[in-house]
Amino acid sequence: MKENNFAVLMAGGVGSRFWPVSTAARPKQFRDLLGKGETLIQTTFNRLKALVPPENIYVLTNESYEDLVKEQLPNLSAEQIVLEPVMRNTAPAVLLAALKIRKKDNNAVMIMAPSDHWIENENAFLEDITTAFEAARGEDKIVTLGIKPTFPNSGYGYIKFDPTWDDKVKPVDVFTEKPSYEVARSFLDSGKYLWNAGIFIWNVDYIIRSFQRNLPAMYELFSKEEDVLNTSAEKAFIKENFPAAENISIDYGILEKEKGTVYVIPASFDWNDLGTWGSLYDESVKDEDNNAALNARLYAENATGNIVSSDKNKVVVIEGLKDHVIVDENEILLIVPRAKEQDIKGLRERVQKKFGENLG
Repeated sequence: MKENNFAVLMAGGVGSRFWPVSTAARPKQFRDLLGKGETLIQTTFNRLKALVPPENIYVLTNESYEDLVKEQLPNLSAEQIVLEPVMRNTAPAVLLAALKIRKKDNNAVMIMAPSDHWIENENAFLEDITTAFEAARGEDKIVTLGIKPTFPNSGYGYIKFDPTWDDKVKPVDVFTEKPSYEVARSFLDSGKYLWNAGIFIWNVDYIIRSFQRNLPAMYELFSKEEDVLNTSAEKAFIKENFPAAENISIDYGILEKEKGTVYVIPASFDWNDLGTWGSLYDESVKDEDNNAALNARLYAENATGNIVSSDKNKVVVIEGLKDHVIVDENEILLIVPRAKEQDIKGLRERVQKKFGENLG
């Protein structure tokens, strides 16, 4: 383990497609969706501890989730929890974290990772991250992990690369954000594209210089009082200045503007972003009729391909249902065909409009 390895966990999202389990008050990263005995953010933190000293792991989240972070990761210091007063996408949060880390260690190499992904074969993941750390250490490189696509998913970003490049760390040609189904299929057929997992590694000096070149206004906003970072005055500084930051992702703000310095490692592990009930179904244990039960005791007759979730290990009885999402959570019972899972976000908004915001 390198003492100048750092990690930043992105934990500010709402996960609205996992409603009603994932709510604005308690989003999916703070839930044990897979019934493993720990939440997604706890799993991610524990995974990274193998490469990053625990005191070098930072969590970036919305200020309304401060208590949840402290409850689930009680050993974090106040300095390790960076609270966003408003949602401003990933670029402002990354710059703020990089400035904090550089102040602590100018030679730091950091990984930016979502806090809510599922990863199979953690040893392979750690090997890939070690390779990425070493590739970025002292070099002007942004290294990302790409996932070999298994179907033409139009909800993911894609990374074009040269698969014949004779090195595990390969130059990136171009990023494409969420193409149409037809374009995604052509990407898959070409064999030259990977899914963008949203995991990035760089040394802090280089990524800060990249912000200085590509997002100069944002750099000026956060660096003007850099001396307050990692002090008791930091929280007030962020609360005052963060809302003025441009609402832009790291992909659009930095990666698409950098030429010749962005690289990808084709991942040697299985990955799922757990973005929908369908993706959770794919990773869940199933019975002989391909029904998945999470925190529920399921009795099913003439029922196949369903995912059933309960908040109290309730006995759930279904008959004659095929390929549905069935979720019993607090005062909400959701029953939706799996084919319409992408509509859950909009359905949630319509339910809130009819019955009140307190429904998640």
